[in-house]
Amino acid sequence: MNEAERDPVRALRFRDAGHRVGRFATGPHNTITDVSGVLVGHTTLVDEAEGVCSGVTAIVPTAMREARSLPAGLYLGSGHGKSVGVTQMVERAELATPILLTSTPSRVADHPDAPVVGGIDDAWPAPVVRRPLTREHVSAALTSAHDGPVELGSVGGGAGACALGFKAGIGSASRRVSLGARAATVGALVQADMDGELRLLGRSVTPVGLGLASAGPAAPHSSCVVVLAVDVPCTARQLSRIAARGVFALRRVGATLGRGNGDYGLAFSTASRNHRTDLEQAHLETLFTAAMDCVEEAVIDALLAARTITTPTGRKAHALPRHLIRT
Repeated sequence: MNEAERDPVRALRFRDAGHRVGRFATGPHNTITDVSGVLVGHTTLVDEAEGVCSGVTAIVPTAMREARSLPAGLYLGSGHGKSVGVTQMVERAELATPILLTSTPSRVADHPDAPVVGGIDDAWPAPVVRRPLTREHVSAALTSAHDGPVELGSVGGGAGACALGFKAGIGSASRRVSLGARAATVGALVQADMDGELRLLGRSVTPVGLGLASAGPAAPHSSCVVVLAVDVPCTARQLSRIAARGVFALRRVGATLGRGNGDYGLAFSTASRNHRTDLEQAHLETLFTAAMDCVEEAVIDALLAARTITTPTGRKAHALPRHLIRT
């Protein structure tokens, strides 16, 4: 199988090559769905000949069916991006709907069940201005959401994403930690779309250094959305701090977080509001570390799972060559 013929279901992951990020164990799928009550679904629309490269990823917390809303927090790394519904989420300190990740010009925000929407500008791989997504595509992503392994790479809201000079997309990871006598799971899903120079296994990796053309806008003009979920009670303030660590972790893999970018971190808790929410600082620090490890690994897996695409104008967005992580 060559680099352009990647299996979209069972993508090679960083851990498949014997590598680890951090000291904590992963959940069974090593995705955000390891957090109990979190479902993920995708709708993907790709037609390279027609210049269509878009989609939507739905993150659906099932606990909202009973609780109606969940504690949530936001961290804005760089504000040159677009989103819908996050100011309401911040004002109320809670998440009351699924989270949808898509592309900026889409109609996803028109869906009545999806006021919290984050998006990337996918104009580089799909320079023809189109709005192919409909309410039906959003409904399909929501309906397909499940608690099994999350499909990674150039799918859903990551179909048109480019990151660190390579084709990218959706990445996800999880960590299981101990908070005193209580076990906890932290999960991350990243819509990886940012500029910078990839840092991988202690060295910088660039497309040019590999003899490939670089993908993505030449100037800082991209957005990355990091979504984190935890299954322990947290206040909105604590969740905002966890969301911040998710954005900070993008620097580990080489993201610039420049002023022309839009980098958003969202975090929510699936735990019942009836439990105490005053986490000890040491336990909060453990969640910070787990969140950063999840995001770093999620970005790498997004790059590894992506596939090379060719734009209608003949430009190529190359996937990260897999031999770079093989020992």
